[in-house]
Amino acid sequence: MAGAYDDRDGFIWMDGKLVPWRDANVHVLSHAMHYASSVFEGERCYGGKIFLSRKHSERLLFSGNELDMPIPHSVDEIEAAKYAVLKANNLTDAYVRAVAWRGAGEDMGVSSARNPVRMAVAAWEWGAYYGDSKFQGAKLDISKWKRPSPETIPVHAKAAGLYMICTASKHAAEAKGCSDALFMDFRGHVAEATGANIFFVKDGEVHTPLADCFLNGLTRQTVIGLLKERNVTVHERHIEPAEMEGFQQCWLTGTAAEVTPVGLIGDYRFEVGALTREIAQDYEKLVRS
Repeated sequence: MAGAYDDRDGFIWMDGKLVPWRDANVHVLSHAMHYASSVFEGERCYGGKIFLSRKHSERLLFSGNELDMPIPHSVDEIEAAKYAVLKANNLTDAYVRAVAWRGAGEDMGVSSARNPVRMAVAAWEWGAYYGDSKFQGAKLDISKWKRPSPETIPVHAKAAGLYMICTASKHAAEAKGCSDALFMDFRGHVAEATGANIFFVKDGEVHTPLADCFLNGLTRQTVIGLLKERNVTVHERHIEPAEMEGFQQCWLTGTAAEVTPVGLIGDYRFEVGALTREIAQDYEKLVRS
């Protein structure tokens, strides 16, 4: 499948039914377009099975509640919708996107309690998120923006509004020839990339930022589990930027990114080492099992 995302063949599930891809539209005065009242999930399907599907559906409902936007579908209904979309589009290996938002209704201001909460599920074929970087090591810029304090925004929701600075940072990074950008958090600690969590290796042990002000990714949690199965020590902690000079390996994790090696962050260089490759292989084997 190729071409603009609004001009493709296929079907998208919207509000309980499958509609032709090109007809899956919303009104320009939808609340989400003006006030970012939207949450979503990104998921990978291999061999007809969506990896951690129910956990993603559960998190979608959690995110909606965090935005005071209860989604009018159960986990079972969301699961059925995702698999109906895969079947309708004849997909077995795909990326699945579930999204819920405040639609157009009686309210057109910050308050939107009278507007309906709508939902859609789409799926399409999507290769490696970072292209060849998945094998060669991605190059990251360091963003001028910081991840906000949990006191300022629902940081553990997968909410569209939290990605505003991600888009700006990724555009700036790409203009410099980089694949992505690394955020510090509001305290100045290493946080995450624009759509992926980050891991570092030093002397055989793994260090990853404590997910206390950003999304604790499902892929992140899975990779920590894989490392512990290998009896690798994992330190979830606050990491100072200067510490990157002493780390030997680095990788990113995310549903789209999967496990992607990092070769460069600003002036800090990393090798695509054995542990990075082994964890990438472990993860690929797991999601395809």
